[in-house]
Amino acid sequence: MVRRKRMYGGILLVLFIAVFASGWMLADHRNAGGFWNGLPQIDDFAVEVISEAWTNRANLPGLFLEFLPSLIETINIAAVSTLIGALAAMLLALLSTRGLARWPRLIGPFRRVMDLLRAIPEIVIALVLIYILGGGPVPAVIAIGLHTGGALGKLFSEVAENADLKPVEGLASVGANWGQRMWLGVIPQVAPNWLSYGLLRFEINVRASAILGFVGEGGIGHDLKLAMQWGQGRYDQVVAIFLLLFLTIFLIDRVSDHYRTRLVKGAVI
Repeated sequence: MVRRKRMYGGILLVLFIAVFASGWMLADHRNAGGFWNGLPQIDDFAVEVISEAWTNRANLPGLFLEFLPSLIETINIAAVSTLIGALAAMLLALLSTRGLARWPRLIGPFRRVMDLLRAIPEIVIALVLIYILGGGPVPAVIAIGLHTGGALGKLFSEVAENADLKPVEGLASVGANWGQRMWLGVIPQVAPNWLSYGLLRFEINVRASAILGFVGEGGIGHDLKLAMQWGQGRYDQVVAIFLLLFLTIFLIDRVSDHYRTRLVKGAVI
């Protein structure tokens, strides 16, 4: 049996390597100019951007102030979409958790709804909404909020499954309805982990809202797209936007990590 397992494992490994190699060769053949031919030039664009930005480094402080309103818009998009998605995730999680669901027979459909929301990328939803609502922050908020609802709903449901049911049973014995049982018996138990996941998702949504700016959804991503399209002469703007995004995400990561640790473990880092 051991030899047979090793033989099957070796065959699968060989097949995997063969498929990977053939796919790589096909992709390299279809690539304009060939991947290997362009590999020595991989750093040309980065060097050009950095050198131009270094030459115009005196402009960076002014560019930081110029793009600050767009950065604030990006953060607002992320914050509003995270709040909307988290509220939807709370409801979907409670309705799809065994032992807590208001309608046990609908646990499956509610979980499939969360699967659907997670499966569709934000950028696909945003592109569809652009044709309906036009460009701007509203399609971005809806797109990120929908995806956040599916992603957080799954995480919230897993946390709720580990909640102690004794408080829920005690509340039910004194006549509490479903909403009261969830609000008083379940949410106090799961709130620290839910808030932790919500803060983590906020970090992700800041990056997502910046990416959606490339498809006309506003925010600092839109400014980055325009700066890169103009090419030489505006690479100092590209570097300024990248630095703003990096510093913002770094600060959000540190602050949210601090509060996540306090919420879950009661410690300060």
